[in-house]
Amino acid sequence: MRTVDQWLEEYGDSHRNPANKLLHWICVPVIVVSMVGLLFYLPVPQALRAASPLLNWGTVLLVGAVVYYVAISWSLALGMVLFAGAVLGCLVWLQTLPWPLWILCLGLFVVAWIGQFIGHHYEGKRPSFFKDVQFLLIGPLWLLSFVYRKLGIRY
Repeated sequence: MRTVDQWLEEYGDSHRNPANKLLHWICVPVIVVSMVGLLFYLPVPQALRAASPLLNWGTVLLVGAVVYYVAISWSLALGMVLFAGAVLGCLVWLQTLPWPLWILCLGLFVVAWIGQFIGHHYEGKRPSFFKDVQFLLIGPLWLLSFVYRKLGIRY
């Protein structure tokens, strides 16, 4: 199994161009929010729905991602718990807007992925997930690693 440093280094190899980096800072969080929001709409067992409206496939994805992050870095996993809370907060806010959440999330998802591919066009390299789908989970972690380094937090 690769270490967190190996994952981040390999992901970073195709994310060196400043325009691509900027687009990732914008698009990766938007993709996560929109994906979780779209998963809110998949049917869940009534027992889960009755316990809390936040118990759905979107939160299952977030919990699964955090479990994955724990396996490679406890420290970064804790930061991702905070990020997951922010994602849920964004979705709760988006639900207050006058448009259906699924339409907002679908639009955000499409626009953010277009932004990602534009970034990779500037980079001149294909997105990492074409090589290994696990890189879809590494993208948010890669961004968080910059925050940790800036704050002097070891991971």
